[in-house]
Amino acid sequence: MRVKICGITQPQQSIAITTLGATALGFICVPTSPRYVTIDQIQAAVAELPSHIDKIGVFANSSIDQISETVRKSELTGVQLHGDESPEFCYQLRISLPQVEIIKAMRVRSLEHLQTVTNYTKFVDTLLLDAYHPQQLGGTGKTLDWQMLQEFSPACPWFLAGGLTPDNIVEALSQVKPSGIDLSSGVERSPGDKDLDKVALLFQRLGDR
Repeated sequence: MRVKICGITQPQQSIAITTLGATALGFICVPTSPRYVTIDQIQAAVAELPSHIDKIGVFANSSIDQISETVRKSELTGVQLHGDESPEFCYQLRISLPQVEIIKAMRVRSLEHLQTVTNYTKFVDTLLLDAYHPQQLGGTGKTLDWQMLQEFSPACPWFLAGGLTPDNIVEALSQVKPSGIDLSSGVERSPGDKDLDKVALLFQRLGDR
C-alpha cells in the first residue's frame, strides 16, 4: 500500500520520513496554504531523495502552464489537483504532462457527490478522497465517513485522506480498502512541521496490522 505524507516543508524531514517508510511525499504549491513551498524549497527537499520515492506537487485551480513549469523545475513525478478542476482540464493536463502521475482530489460532501468521481477515472491515474471543508482545501484534520466508502471501488487506484492519524489508521483500514493513504495534519506538530515520532508510530501501527 502506498503511504503519502503531504505538506512537507523541510528538506531534512523529507529524507527522514522516507527512511521511516513513506513511498510518496506531497508538496503544497498553493500560495494561500500554511504549508506552501516555493520551487526552490521543493528542489531542496527532493535533491537527496531516492529515485523510487514519488514526489507529488499539490495544486488548486492553477493553470496548465503554471503546473507544467513547477513540475519541470522541481522534478516532480506527480501532480495532485485539489481545486475545482474539471475532467476536461485533467485530460488537457495529461496531454501536457504525459509521463507524470495525475491525482484528482475530491472533497467528498455526500454519497451523491461521491458518485461523480467516476467522471474523472478515464482522465487521471489516481483519485484521492478527502473530507469536505467549506474554506480549506485539505489538512483540516476532519475525517471522512468511512462507512460511506466501504463499497467504493473505482476503476483506478485511490488514496484515502482526511483526518488520518496513527491512532485511527487501523480502524480506518479495517473499514475501507484504499490503494494508499495520505496524511498531513495527523503527523504534525504545526502546519508543515512534521512530528517524526508520530510518523514512526504510524508505520509501527501499519506493520502491526
